[in-house]
Amino acid sequence: MIRHLVLFKLNDGVSRDEERVRAGVRAFAALEKEIPELMSWECAWNITDRPIAYDFAVNSAVADTDALQRYLEHPAHQAAAAQWREFATWVIADYEV
Repeated sequence: MIRHLVLFKLNDGVSRDEERVRAGVRAFAALEKEIPELMSWECAWNITDRPIAYDFAVNSAVADTDALQRYLEHPAHQAAAAQWREFATWVIADYEV
């Protein structure tokens, strides 16, 4: 199994209350039902207020590297990620468990 983690940092001046951000959250939340490769899916806002913390996280799992590639290339994932590119930066880690 491969764990796919993504941490998002909103760009300066961007608020989680903005409609474009709320739309991005909805797009990610919908992926769980749209992409069959996902074995598990969590996405949520950070609840702490620490200077080093990121703002939003995605924690998911897929069966193997082929499933990860299909997930990454899926049109729904591509569309959701494109929304986030407009207002955030992120870091990613993919690892086997």
